[in-house]
Amino acid sequence: MDDTLRRAALDYHQFPQPGKMRIEPTKRMVNQRDLALAYSPGVAAPCLEIAADPDKALDYTARGNLVAVISNGTAVLGLGAIGALASKPVMEGKAVLFKKFADIDVFDIEVDTTDPEKFIEAVALLEPTFGGINLEDIKAPECFAIEAALRERMNIPVFHDDQHGTAIVVAAAVRNALVLQGKALSEARLVTSGAGAAAMACVDLLVSMGLPVENVTLTDKDGVVHDKREGMPPNMARYARRTDARTLPEVLPGANVFLGLSAPGVLKPEWLPLLADKPLIFALANPEPEILPEVARAERPDAIVATGRSDYPNQVNNVLCFPYIFRGALDAGATTINEAMKVAAAEAIASLARLPAHESVASAYGGRKLVFGPEYIIPTPFDPRLIVEIAPAVAKAAMDSGVAKRPLDIEAYKRSLAQQNTRSTQLMMPVFEAARHTRTRIAYGEGEDERVLRAIQDALDDGIVQPVIVARRRILAQRLPELGLRFELDKDVEVIDPETDHAILGPLVDAYRNAAARKGVPSAEIIRHVYRRPTVTAAMLLRTGHVDAALVGGNSEYWGQVEHVLRTIDRGPGQSRVYALSGLILDAGALFITDTHMVPDPTPEQIAEMTMLAAAEIRQFGLEPRVALLSHSNFGSSHSPSARKMRTANAILREKAPDLLVDGEMHADAALSQRLRERLVPDSRFDGPANLLVMPNLDAANITLTALSASSSSPTVGPMLMGLSRPIHVLTPGVTARGILNLTAIAAAEVMQQKR
Repeated sequence: MDDTLRRAALDYHQFPQPGKMRIEPTKRMVNQRDLALAYSPGVAAPCLEIAADPDKALDYTARGNLVAVISNGTAVLGLGAIGALASKPVMEGKAVLFKKFADIDVFDIEVDTTDPEKFIEAVALLEPTFGGINLEDIKAPECFAIEAALRERMNIPVFHDDQHGTAIVVAAAVRNALVLQGKALSEARLVTSGAGAAAMACVDLLVSMGLPVENVTLTDKDGVVHDKREGMPPNMARYARRTDARTLPEVLPGANVFLGLSAPGVLKPEWLPLLADKPLIFALANPEPEILPEVARAERPDAIVATGRSDYPNQVNNVLCFPYIFRGALDAGATTINEAMKVAAAEAIASLARLPAHESVASAYGGRKLVFGPEYIIPTPFDPRLIVEIAPAVAKAAMDSGVAKRPLDIEAYKRSLAQQNTRSTQLMMPVFEAARHTRTRIAYGEGEDERVLRAIQDALDDGIVQPVIVARRRILAQRLPELGLRFELDKDVEVIDPETDHAILGPLVDAYRNAAARKGVPSAEIIRHVYRRPTVTAAMLLRTGHVDAALVGGNSEYWGQVEHVLRTIDRGPGQSRVYALSGLILDAGALFITDTHMVPDPTPEQIAEMTMLAAAEIRQFGLEPRVALLSHSNFGSSHSPSARKMRTANAILREKAPDLLVDGEMHADAALSQRLRERLVPDSRFDGPANLLVMPNLDAANITLTALSASSSSPTVGPMLMGLSRPIHVLTPGVTARGILNLTAIAAAEVMQQKR
């Protein structure tokens, strides 16, 4: 690495505090009673339960979600035998990956011995502490004996990731690459460069998936692994060939797969013509591969190439599997990670790569087009669907193979993982259920936007929408294949093309003239607005009944798009204004804020109106609204105009909506803390934290929303427009495909609610 990267890495690890992880309690400890429950005397109760039934440890301790990442530092990344202490940053890094990708807690443990027997004994004695053991960076051949001994002695999963993690991802990549090359695993011929822990695990797993043993040829630093070689361990001897060949180029002719897990530059360009037609070249040595991809492709443009590096396509990265294998194994109470579970993980990874790439993946990789093909044979590490696909597959394999002690309902387990993985899923689930299979006709104004197109694909897959896209067909015909999207124009979606669909757009011009001519739109601009402003086009499709709902905007300033909507779609009966409601999915639960975008300084009557609209909207999410009217004043402590406004709004609400759980005016901390409210007033109208914060003005609402969103990286739902006669929402410029999908479901649910 260069000096700039080295310095940045050192600063990253040192500041603002040394290391990459810390331990935080999951239970409160703020008073003497908490201390008595957490420690003496209360802690005796779970201790006695566990003594009577060891499986109760999963109920009363963190063991069921706790993994040890353990190394002796004898084979650390590309650094070699740097020792146990020097390996600690790597083990901390592995711990962070477990937490980030699968929400698994980890203690990293560095064992200061190179003696396999001492290492085995040290690790085996830790079984009561952990739900699983991840062995890391232990050199071959000791790693084989260490893992085998620990698997034999311990009744929890023991997994040497350098072997099996690599093998699982390689197997998934080989499976998909062979599909693309029109070949079968059962007919493939594989040659390795390297016969260490990772290489042996790769060929073993591929053989268990259908690769014939006789089709495997191993080579290492001593040449071809042949039947006359002495001193081979049993796992290597299994593949020893009866051959006079002794060097790598001698065994390459006709090989379909080159699997390199060895050293830089081992595979020479002049040897590549020896490989079979359409070969797979897996050059996985790090940081420098056996051959650089550009060199390989220059010589063999028909090859599919994979490396271990993130700066090339097809990165074989263990993080694609190890967090999710442990997630599934822990949740199923597996006593081991067996071959069936590894095969299930590999097949799940391969299947996921064949689906259209997730929108968040495109964002993480700078908008690079990720479509199943020669440069996208395995998913990327940031695909949020990995946990939902791999962990259940592993858990099911554990159950089917008889090693699971806690059988799971796999479909319910998938839903649970989806809720954990995308925090908005839990909040949105009732809305999606209400919208599912309704086939609501929804117009999308910005139909050429990648985020919109990805959201439409997801909405079609969920069966919640019949999309009507305002877009140019010629652009869509080009974009859909680039994005790997599966829906068909004029079959799965209706396209309204401003360049060609004059029979539809023509009548909209007259209708728009009647709606907007007296709302500030010059007559000369009417036609241009309908044909050139997709927000107007989509809104008019809604106004004239061509669709049931509409989503517009997303590519320009929010208020400008809102003005087009307000000229086109009437307010609902009896509504004085239109308001915006936004939601945040925080660790503590959902929190809604209004009015975040529309009315700068609402009156008490408007405060009451927006509150009742927001309460009705929140009920669609399956929540009972608990409303706090916020102010700088706490329950009459100030008589400023702002405080009086919120106090008056409270009185109006008590009269108009007596069953609504609303209170105020109050500080935000009182809104979110029942204990604090109880100290301030004896008769608070609701229990627990508020889930709807009503602000005295737009500045307060928008600032609170954006500050909370930025400081917590919380997913945002909305903004949802309230008070219009028809369901239509304006997308903000920063909206994601997931945000558009959420608003699609909300709009569909609103249509169903209106029909009811």
